[in-house]
Amino acid sequence: MDLSPRDPDWQGRVRASFSAQKFMTLLGAELVHLSPGAVDLELAMRPELTQQHGFFHAGATSSIADSAAGYAALSLFAPDYGVLTSEYKINLLNPARQPVLLARGRVVKPGRTLTIAKADVYGLDDGEQVHVATGLFTLMSVSGVRD
Repeated sequence: MDLSPRDPDWQGRVRASFSAQKFMTLLGAELVHLSPGAVDLELAMRPELTQQHGFFHAGATSSIADSAAGYAALSLFAPDYGVLTSEYKINLLNPARQPVLLARGRVVKPGRTLTIAKADVYGLDDGEQVHVATGLFTLMSVSGVRD
């Protein structure tokens, strides 16, 4: 599988797009790893991100999974193309109360128009990892959308 970026400035474009994404900023997500076809995001636990039992809310977990998969796809897109999620399925595997969530987005099958990616989310606590969620994403390459 060829995971060669089609944009010579793919790193700058992904970083700029992530920095401009207001929702990830609101959540407090951070871009911690970037390589062609792969993006990792971290999200620190805060009371505002929890549901009624004190676990990370599924919306926060799903959001960082979606963005990690989307930015993994964007890293391979041609210049002047943006990314939009067209479909995803996520399975919540374990409740997460760990201090940090880590979402690992990876491209499964790159394409010119549609790219398939997966994301696994882990709760991290003192070197221990709990697999919190796994998802499969279909991402669309859209001309003229600025990322």
